[in-house]
Amino acid sequence: MTGTQGTARTVARRTVVAAAGGAGLAAALTACGGGSETSGSAGEQPAGAGTTGGSTGGTTGGGGGGGEVLARTSDIPEGGGKVIGDVVVTQPTAGQFKAFSSKCTHQGCAVKQVANGMINCPCHNSMFDAVDGSVKGGPATSPLPPVPVVVAGDSIKRA
Repeated sequence: MTGTQGTARTVARRTVVAAAGGAGLAAALTACGGGSETSGSAGEQPAGAGTTGGSTGGTTGGGGGGGEVLARTSDIPEGGGKVIGDVVVTQPTAGQFKAFSSKCTHQGCAVKQVANGMINCPCHNSMFDAVDGSVKGGPATSPLPPVPVVVAGDSIKRA
């Protein structure tokens, strides 16, 4: 009997340890952005995002597109950009505003700066084009997902 009970305990212990290890691995991958190398993960913004609002800017105050205000147009330097929470907003050319997720597609670190036309991630030096979010260097292989924005007057808002 003791041998059978010992075997049962060993199997149960192995099962518990294996299950805990699997759960821990899943949590670690989620926290570190594992599996985010693909650009079509759930929760990504639709294509066509990152549009300018030049054609509607300055008309009536508060017309459609009443999302969260991210920045004023004057806050975003021409040819540069600014990281604002979970979004990085760029102004590739005068009056053209683009926005992307600030979460690096390599391992989920937050990008920290926009310089010389590049959005830079400090964790592993991935670099993304400030115009379209495409990968320009580093270990990342997927572009930054676009975030739809509109310009209303002097405000840049989530669409």
